[in-house]
Amino acid sequence: MAQRMGNPSLVVPGALQPLLDLSEVLGKAGVEQSTLDLIRLRVAGLNGRVYTFPAEPADKRLLLVDTWRTEPSFTDAERAALELAEAVTVQTDARSAPSDEVWANASKHYTDVQLGALVMHISLVNFWNRVNVATHQDDAVWR
Repeated sequence: MAQRMGNPSLVVPGALQPLLDLSEVLGKAGVEQSTLDLIRLRVAGLNGRVYTFPAEPADKRLLLVDTWRTEPSFTDAERAALELAEAVTVQTDARSAPSDEVWANASKHYTDVQLGALVMHISLVNFWNRVNVATHQDDAVWR
């Protein structure tokens, strides 16, 4: 598909830096970067955003993220974060928000600050995905 326009975060003056600043803040909230990466890739998959891997990734679990429920290489904390990521991503209204059980499970592994960062990170990834998918941006290359 041809791009519909340049990336909106670059087209709209001043839009990119606040998003990058928020991402930096969230990365300092105490959630492992590897967990944030797993979330980014899983949410992207749910949103139809494609990542290409130029070489084998350092964390081979990135290639297994769609099987996190059954793949034994994910920790309980990572599973809780991925479960929360899926619940936030697929919600369509207040009735389909993450269940109390999903929230309680995540709360076992993360502090309130970390949970807040997770929800904001999931939402920011959804934002990026939706902007990029809506405007037919090229597939992303994993860093």
